[in-house]
Amino acid sequence: MKYVVRYLKPYYLHIIIAWSLMLIELAVELMLPFFLGKMIDQGIQTQNLDAIIYWGSIMVGLAFLSFVAGVFNSFYASHVTFRFGYDVRQKLFDKVQAFSFKNLNEYPTSSLVTRFTNDIRMIQNGIFMGLRIMLRAPLLVIGGVVMAFIVNWRIALIFLVTVPLLIGSLLWLVRKGGKLFEKVQARLDNVNRIMQENLSGIRLIKAFLRKRYETNRFKKTNTELMTYTKTSLRLIEASMPILLFVMNMSLLFILWYGNIEVGSNNAEVGDVVAIVNYALRVSMAISMFGFLTMALARMKASAERIERVLDADIDLIETKNANDQYRVKDGAIEFSNVSFHYPNYQENVLMDLSFKVKPQEKIAIIGATGSGKTSLFQLIPRLYDVTNGAVFLDGHDVRDFKLNHLRRAIGYVPQAPLLFTGSIRENIRWGKNGATEDEIIQAAKDAQIHDTINALPNGYETPIGQKGVNLSGGQKQRVSIARALIRQPRILMLDDSTSALDLKTESHLLDAIQAYQCTTLIVTQKVITAMNADRIFLLDDGKLLATGNHNELIKSSELYQKIVESQFGKEGVREL
Repeated sequence: MKYVVRYLKPYYLHIIIAWSLMLIELAVELMLPFFLGKMIDQGIQTQNLDAIIYWGSIMVGLAFLSFVAGVFNSFYASHVTFRFGYDVRQKLFDKVQAFSFKNLNEYPTSSLVTRFTNDIRMIQNGIFMGLRIMLRAPLLVIGGVVMAFIVNWRIALIFLVTVPLLIGSLLWLVRKGGKLFEKVQARLDNVNRIMQENLSGIRLIKAFLRKRYETNRFKKTNTELMTYTKTSLRLIEASMPILLFVMNMSLLFILWYGNIEVGSNNAEVGDVVAIVNYALRVSMAISMFGFLTMALARMKASAERIERVLDADIDLIETKNANDQYRVKDGAIEFSNVSFHYPNYQENVLMDLSFKVKPQEKIAIIGATGSGKTSLFQLIPRLYDVTNGAVFLDGHDVRDFKLNHLRRAIGYVPQAPLLFTGSIRENIRWGKNGATEDEIIQAAKDAQIHDTINALPNGYETPIGQKGVNLSGGQKQRVSIARALIRQPRILMLDDSTSALDLKTESHLLDAIQAYQCTTLIVTQKVITAMNADRIFLLDDGKLLATGNHNELIKSSELYQKIVESQFGKEGVREL
């Protein structure tokens, strides 16, 4: 709960005002039974109309004061609640933006979405009730007991037995309920994950006729969520009748013993009525505890889940030796004895890689699936750090660059192009802040997508659905390439991002890239694409088996010969 307190500190004045107004409401509520007893004893019992009017006027005035205090209390409680939610959501977003790939693997998207939505809402509900009624309920119990003793301490002795018993039971409920609601939130993560997978893959599900399988999978997860939620609520709800039974029994005892005290002239009728009113208020406060306990347990569980994200250690950060003066200018790349394995795995996916790439050289990287091509790419912009060895750009270790300087010099197009909701223009401009219209058009032309965009009804203003659902695979790839080209990168990395393009379009694209003063790395499965590169790197099982141009590898590498033969046949190999 430390972050809850931290993010509430800026609003301490509003909180003090809200609590002050709540205390006014509470004071009025505690005084009304006392004045009611006075009105009964001094007015109704003696038939004194002036006393009835006097005490009645005081009670009406206090009730109006309580009404005004309640309205303003709700205003300040709402203000603090919504500002807190805004601040935490912003901090949580900033933290996730700083996550390394390792952190993102530890917190699935569905789990983070739940924290941004449901968990923050649970905390907001708890804060609002804390400022509005959560503190009021226990204070009402304490105040009601104290006022009952002031009115008549003999009759009020019953509270010394019932109240401690009830408070102990409620503390146990908070601890037990907190553990259960944390399990509920974990099951909610699972439901969100399956929902997210199904919504993004609905076309594949329909194509493979997997509706029934996915329905059963969702049903199982949904049932677990229902079961844990039901168990949690049953625990809370089952405890309330017991608590109310104890309070009602104490109320009966007050009436029975109060009658004896009145008969022996040790108490007035007004005293008994006042204490009964206090008992009813205490009972009402106790009845709210079930709802408040559930809210507090949920708030505690949600706060702990958010705190785990905010406290997560980010393993990939700028080093102390990072030099603000370093810039990638030429685009020379060197891998020196680089080995790499993913976090939480021991098996290397890259092993002892060493090579150099000259500035503005075009390198094609080819190899079987799982050979380490994408992993190699991710080490250059420091999406991951090497396990052993070092990666150098322009002679400097990538770990010595400021991250923003390093990544600003790189244009990276991943295997699966991701487009954002918005227009095509906005998606291309996303690659460079403040890009001009001419730069957007030029990047689109070089990416061979300009004519296609102009043919669309709204041109560059054509809206793109979520993840580019309304564009073809080739169109998404070319928009993603335009987004990388608009950066005027010193290093351009295309991770099999021309796979959906026909040979003619790909050829025009690669020709257009020649005009950019950048080093180009292309992961490809197409030999025809690799043939046009200055050099080809042949990877297999994380090892660099051979380097050279097409003619050199076709003579020296048996594996490369097999790759060429698989695409062109034996006759094609001889012709090439």
